[in-house]
Amino acid sequence: MTPATRVAGLLTDLLGQPLPVRIQAWEGSTAGPAEAPTVVLRNRRALRRLLWQPGEPGLADAYISGDLDVEGELRPALSQVRAALAGHGPVRPGLRDRPKLLAAAVRPGALGPRPVPPGGRARVGGAVHSRDRDRAVISHHYDLSNEFYALLLGPAMAYSCAYWTAPGDTLQSAQEAKFDLICRKLDLRPGSRLLDVGCGWGALALHAARAHATPADWYQGPA
Repeated sequence: MTPATRVAGLLTDLLGQPLPVRIQAWEGSTAGPAEAPTVVLRNRRALRRLLWQPGEPGLADAYISGDLDVEGELRPALSQVRAALAGHGPVRPGLRDRPKLLAAAVRPGALGPRPVPPGGRARVGGAVHSRDRDRAVISHHYDLSNEFYALLLGPAMAYSCAYWTAPGDTLQSAQEAKFDLICRKLDLRPGSRLLDVGCGWGALALHAARAHATPADWYQGPA
């Protein structure tokens, strides 16, 4: 049995349904549906990361470090996997799955010490949720430039997920679609009032004023 076949069998067992991706192992073996997105395990360390961190954390570390990759465009591949897993929920192996995970790692020679985490992760000390530790974690994640956040959030700098409605959407158009969806759900119309709290740099309020109000509705502050 090849490494790819072992991994595909384990994942099928954990999911309880046919595998939504094709697996390609480091030595060239493959398993899974031919028309599905291909997940490439570039080395044995990819399995070792998943053994030490089963589920989404291990997958994320393996992808960031380059031990695991997806052939082709990542977005369509993730969309296809999400559609296949709809209603299944997150895959979080439990204690009863540990023997299967160990067996899948032992035979291809993937056992070993815990791999070094990818660079850029916060390294903090102290008691969990102590003031100094939380201050260091917050600083690591938020003391970044506006240029960095613009790459993730778009020109609106709206700190929430965009709403993608078509394959050709840009980040900016998807953010605008989100603003409009919110306004339509609220049934905003001329004469309505909207309190925008914690949604970024006021982009939602600006969109609501432009698209769903008249100039007479705009709040000008105390008289």
